Amino acid sequence: MNPNSLDRSIDRASQTMLREARSAGIETVWDRYEKQLPQCSFGQLGICCRNCNMGPCRIDPFGEGAEKGVCGATADIIVARNLLRMIAAGAAAHSDHARDAVLTFKRMCEGAAGSYNIKDEAKLYSLATEYGIPTDNRTREEVASELADSLIAEFGKQAGPICFTRRAPEARIKLWQKIGIDPRGIDREIVECMHRTHIGVDNDATHILLHGLRTSLSDGWGGSMIATEVQDVLFGTPKPVTSSVNLGVLSEGKVNILIHGHEPILSEMIVEAAEAPEILKLAEKMGAKGINIAGMCCTGNETLMRHGVPTAGNFLQQELAIITGAVEAMVVDVQCIMPALGQLTSCYHTKFISTSPKAEFPGALRMEFHEEEAFETAKKIVRAAVENFPNRNSSKVIIPAEKQACMVGFSAEAILSALGGTPEPLLDAIKSGAVKGIGAVVGCNNVKIKHNYGHVNLVKELIKNDVLVVTTGCNAIACAEAGLLSPEAAELAGPGLKAVCKALGGIPPVLHMGSCVDISRILVLTAVVAKALGVDISDLPAAGAAPEWMSEKAVSIGAYVVSSGVHTVLGTVPPVLGSETVTGLLTSGLNGVVGASFAVEPDPFKAAELMLSHIEAKRKALGLE
Repeated sequence: MNPNSLDRSIDRASQTMLREARSAGIETVWDRYEKQLPQCSFGQLGICCRNCNMGPCRIDPFGEGAEKGVCGATADIIVARNLLRMIAAGAAAHSDHARDAVLTFKRMCEGAAGSYNIKDEAKLYSLATEYGIPTDNRTREEVASELADSLIAEFGKQAGPICFTRRAPEARIKLWQKIGIDPRGIDREIVECMHRTHIGVDNDATHILLHGLRTSLSDGWGGSMIATEVQDVLFGTPKPVTSSVNLGVLSEGKVNILIHGHEPILSEMIVEAAEAPEILKLAEKMGAKGINIAGMCCTGNETLMRHGVPTAGNFLQQELAIITGAVEAMVVDVQCIMPALGQLTSCYHTKFISTSPKAEFPGALRMEFHEEEAFETAKKIVRAAVENFPNRNSSKVIIPAEKQACMVGFSAEAILSALGGTPEPLLDAIKSGAVKGIGAVVGCNNVKIKHNYGHVNLVKELIKNDVLVVTTGCNAIACAEAGLLSPEAAELAGPGLKAVCKALGGIPPVLHMGSCVDISRILVLTAVVAKALGVDISDLPAAGAAPEWMSEKAVSIGAYVVSSGVHTVLGTVPPVLGSETVTGLLTSGLNGVVGASFAVEPDPFKAAELMLSHIEAKRKALGLE
């Protein structure tokens, strides 16, 4: 066995495909990473600036070269501005996703998107009440249309507040107002990030970072939460469902279509189109035994939790899925899609189909998707995949055997329902010590860390110590592949958590809450628990972690989680170490501002110790020793 495959991933299916890639001379993300080494140390420290054309400027961290940029910007200013721009990009990604979901909702209300319908009427009326929209003697469509207008208005607000921020405990809202980070409008905060970081505008590191917190809150309690809620109305609020994950979900005898990206607007239609009788008949004509839809990344999480559609893998497995030789089409929308897929798919029969008007990829077949013709476009995409089935080279097909059962779909509503409609049973378990606290473990994969190693080992340590884990995104898929999302995983938990899982009808000790925008579900859940205890979120025995994060979205997520009062441990180092001021603010100074801060610990076992220590300290402060 090639030792490199073992060094790169802890997942055996991925190791199999890595050996195949090496044997076939196929380049993967790991190879491209190694070619970049050593990576630029100035960039890693965050002390290079390209914000004007007098540069690029870089600050010497050892004090032997330049101490300021051409304009006079110090390392503190440059690092803070670079971080603010990362937050802006991450918040924009989530919020633009939300905007598309709301616009689809609005078009549906206007009769211009006939393929969509309201799947969760109760949530529609609940949201309408939250927005103060009258519902008596009005049709469902009238209520939905006014709600859509109210949601659209959140993006362009100039004065705020963003409605969903009022779901937070009152103490948290007052704190945001006191320090000036209560978000005013989603787009306003993102635009102001770019303005502040233009040459000659905001040049105080603390002031810059405070606006970063405000912008991140417009994501977590704004854009991301809007995306989650609207998608629930359109596609249904997730409930626990069983399915399977990993590369072994691909089928040797069926047409395999991978749906990859982040927006369920398209993937929902793909799932429906694959069941159309004429499409199934065509598949049979082409010699296939049926059509197998499988997810990848957060699009996978969306269809997994609502329909039980199996997921083939997380971020670092997207190339490996193609290398199986069994994928007829990789259908993508936006975010976390490697541009390398175009060249890779050309080595196989796989069609690489790009669907978003916002995203073009080298080597992709463009089949642009618009809501007005959603179902018909989805059928064209599925048909293209089916017609590609005879081109599969059976001699190139290598599908790993690894396939793991999982239980997913624990929305905040589903969790409260499992508890009998009230958080009291969970509070009782926390008070008694059966559950020590809550760990929110989320985030991407990062090629700098052995695939899934940080995710799986951190979560195992937490549940072993009676911490109930909630998870989203690529972490959720990693946990599923390791068997941690099955009821049987309770055997790996501490005695208290194990007993709670069994008492609740056999739930996993790690609860899948959805895609990366669905971290907003975790915010809602923590707010409910904090209100029930009569405390702020920062008082809860809870901690967050992103063991393998890599994207700008993760920077925004981390900022809004900390701004909401949750201490968060990062597994990869953000580009801030070039400034002692910024590093100090993030890792300790924020405690005195928002009651939480960041820690950085690449070792998942040590990261778990940090989280457990924090949870124990919060228990002690609440008198729950």
